[in-house]
Amino acid sequence: MRKRAFIAAALALAGAALFGNGAYLYAKASLAQVLLERAWSRTLAGERDVKPWGWADTWPVARIEFPRQRASAIVLAGASGRTLAFGPGHVDGTAMPGEAGNCAISAHRDTQFAVLRDLEINDQIVLSTRTGRFRYRVESARVVDRRDTSVLAATSESTITLITCYPFDAVVPGGPLRYVVVATARAPV
Repeated sequence: MRKRAFIAAALALAGAALFGNGAYLYAKASLAQVLLERAWSRTLAGERDVKPWGWADTWPVARIEFPRQRASAIVLAGASGRTLAFGPGHVDGTAMPGEAGNCAISAHRDTQFAVLRDLEINDQIVLSTRTGRFRYRVESARVVDRRDTSVLAATSESTITLITCYPFDAVVPGGPLRYVVVATARAPV
């Protein structure tokens, strides 16, 4: 009987610890979104490279919106693992959001870019920057090998390339495949 009570207490303690850790991560992610929104507002007001918190190594560069899916996210500078923990990241070396050329943006398949699963050809994507709002139309979606860097190649027209891991329902993070959505610019909004 004593052994059962000990096992029950140990399981309850482990469950409480796991619940506490999950609640902490959820609270941290929610607070980060509030801080990102504030940094984005300050960016739109004219400040440059506004860090959402003092020790951040990134800052907002755009907001991406998926009107049909009623989803949006703030795009951050850089696409490191630490950046992607908080939102989509602009891939260094590609055109800046809203500028001519190929702007690549990457995010996790189970958070901000889970929406890519529901995108269809001809769907609109809106990208807002300090200089304006730009409308894009989805042209293609495909699966590529993660080593295929051709998706980052420069383009002559204003393009956004959205990249996330694939398949969407994979249990293991990363993997060898990437889901790539390409959208080309339409008239400014």
